[in-house]
Amino acid sequence: MGGSLENLEIVMFYIMVIAFVVSTVLYWLGMAIKKDIINHLATFAAIIGLIANTGAIVLRWVITQRPPLTNGYEFILTFCWGIVAIYLFVEFRYKFKALGSFVMPVPFLLLMFIVMKMGPTERVSGAIPPALKSQWLTFHVFTAMLAYGAFAISFGLGIMYLIKTSANTNEKNTKDSWLSHFPHENVLDELAYKMIGFAFPMLTLCIVTGAIWANYAWGTYWSWDPKETWSLITWIIYAAYLHARLMYGWKGKRAAWMAIIGFVAVLFTFFGVNYLLPGLHSYA
Repeated sequence: MGGSLENLEIVMFYIMVIAFVVSTVLYWLGMAIKKDIINHLATFAAIIGLIANTGAIVLRWVITQRPPLTNGYEFILTFCWGIVAIYLFVEFRYKFKALGSFVMPVPFLLLMFIVMKMGPTERVSGAIPPALKSQWLTFHVFTAMLAYGAFAISFGLGIMYLIKTSANTNEKNTKDSWLSHFPHENVLDELAYKMIGFAFPMLTLCIVTGAIWANYAWGTYWSWDPKETWSLITWIIYAAYLHARLMYGWKGKRAAWMAIIGFVAVLFTFFGVNYLLPGLHSYA
C-alpha cells in the first residue's frame, strides 16, 4: 500500500510540474496574443497544478504520518502551494490575469530546482530529526508558506509596476500592446501594499513561532543561526517598506524596488542560507 501511495505521489508531482509549466507559457502567450481563451486555459492549468500540489502534500502526509514539512523537497512543495493559492485568490478577486505572467514562473523555477538538483534520495521521506518533533513546526511553516506566497505576489506586482512606468509611449500607443493588459500603476502599487500588509504579520508569526520552537528543540529562543539572521533581515526590509509607506508616503518606484529586494531576501533565506551558510536549519 505504501509503495502505491508513493507512486501516486510521484504522479501528482509531475502533473504539478507539467501544469505549472503549461500555465506559465500560456500566461506569456496570453499577453502576447491577447486572446481571452489562452488566459482562461492558463488559469485552468494553474488550478490543475494546485490540485496536484495539494494531492502530493496530502499523500506525503499520509505516507509519513506527519506534516510534510521536514526537508527541502517538502518545503518547496508547500512554498509552491502558498504562491499559487494566493495568486489564484488575487486573480479571481481582482480579475487580473496579467499578473500570472510574473508570478507563475516562480513556482515553475522552484520545481525545476527539485527536478534538476534533488535526486530521488533527497526526496525520500526519511525519519524526522529530533529537533523537528514539535507541534510548533506546523505553525512555523504554515505562516512561512502564507508569508512567502504573498511576498511572491508583491514581487510580481513590483516588476509590473517598473515595466509599466518605464514605458516611454503614451496610452494611445500602448492600448494595443501587451502593456495594455496591465492595470493602472496606482492599482499595482496599492495591491502590492496589500500583499505585503498581509504577509508581514505572517512573517512575524513565523519568526515568533520559530523562536518558541527553537527554545523547545535547542534550549534557546535565538542563536543567530544563519537562517534566523536572514529571516530577521527579511523582516527588517519589509518593516522598512511599511514604515516608509505609512510615515513618509513612499509609493511608486521606491516601493516597487523594496518589494523586489524583499523577495530576493526571501529567496536567499530559503535557498542561499541552506547551500552557502549551513547551520542548524541545514535540513530545511
